Amino acid sequence: MAPATRPPIEIGLNAAIVAVEDQQPLILVVSPQVGPGEPDGLPFGPFDPILHRTLEMGLRAWVEEQTALKLGYVEQLYTFGDRGRHAHRGDRGPHLVSVGYLALTGPEAAHSEALTLAGARWQRWYGFFPWEDWRDGRPALLDQSLLPALRRWERAPPGDDPVRRGLTRRERVRLAFGSGGQQWDEERVLDRYELLYEAGLVHEALRDGRASLENILLPAGVTGMPMRFDHRRVLATAISRLRAKLKYRPVVFELMPEAFTLTDLQLTVEAISGRRLHKQNFRRLVEAATLVEPTGEATRPKRGRPAALFRFRREVVQERPAPGLRLGSRA
Repeated sequence: MAPATRPPIEIGLNAAIVAVEDQQPLILVVSPQVGPGEPDGLPFGPFDPILHRTLEMGLRAWVEEQTALKLGYVEQLYTFGDRGRHAHRGDRGPHLVSVGYLALTGPEAAHSEALTLAGARWQRWYGFFPWEDWRDGRPALLDQSLLPALRRWERAPPGDDPVRRGLTRRERVRLAFGSGGQQWDEERVLDRYELLYEAGLVHEALRDGRASLENILLPAGVTGMPMRFDHRRVLATAISRLRAKLKYRPVVFELMPEAFTLTDLQLTVEAISGRRLHKQNFRRLVEAATLVEPTGEATRPKRGRPAALFRFRREVVQERPAPGLRLGSRA
């Protein structure tokens, strides 16, 4: 008997491109050319083994074509192969496997006229994940909307939920969202999004045909703006990776201008991590890590005192294996 015909597999390339401006972490998005109402997505394109010698070269080519941006720092995140994230029910077309990347760029890219001409634009990443920004304290939407909805999901029949390392729904919510006495972990961005997806509380779950106790009635200001395909999942992975990497690699300096104040550096770290840091402790941490050196110049503000300018001390990456910012206590 002849073997069953299997659908072909295509490889897609996604880029979560991050910049920081005015104390806000930004993500570069593009609008699909498929009609009104379709949400924005990350720069994305298929890997062509004829045109692209490597996956990363293919990614860089697609990003430049769609956004006019030449990428600097890039690292591969993860491979996303869940069929339901790109296909509709009954779809027999090619199965799309997405390879996600994290890319970082300096503040000058936030003002690039070429981006606008190409149809790309920056969006605040907390617009996609509003529960992740704790800089002004614990977000009220957690206790007012998200956690009550998740508690109803906890009590509902499990249905065909996949087994998650033997943890119950309640245990997973407690670990991911820091409830029941558990401490909030800013690196669990993907865990939190996946729980909201499984509970049917985000737009992507409705689109993918998952039942919802809430019928997706929670406003976008609570559940975050949706994205095309599985792009919000890719973005959640990128945020988790970047927040973790701040602590053992000097990646934050990819987001900084050549010269900056220590206040600017702290505000950028706070923007990415989503939490406030104690000013003096942060400065002692930066000094002890020898990550920066003075330029010998200072700002010239119209009001207030001048502030010393610093630059990243690049030699640090040869001096020790993990030159990051081991973030300490909150402010």
